Amino acid sequence: MQEDDVTMPSKDLLDLLVCPLGHAPLREEGESLVCTRCGPRFAIKDDIPNMLIEEATLPEGCSSLADLPCVKAGDAKVDLG
Repeated sequence: MQEDDVTMPSKDLLDLLVCPLGHAPLREEGESLVCTRCGPRFAIKDDIPNMLIEEATLPEGCSSLADLPCVKAGDAKVDLG
């Protein structure tokens, strides 16, 4: 396999994964999984999605986890301490 070949996690695994914050479904976008509700982007490296919310790329307009729509709506909680 060449280094620039991208492989994705299996469809069965993707069907089980949800956003760790608001538990919304995820969609594949390039080499990432994106929460369909609040938008954090979880990188996939070597077939393994990194589902740590602290390492996710936040959507445009969100400077912190507290700015995510699911957190603002009270559907998800983050430790801001």
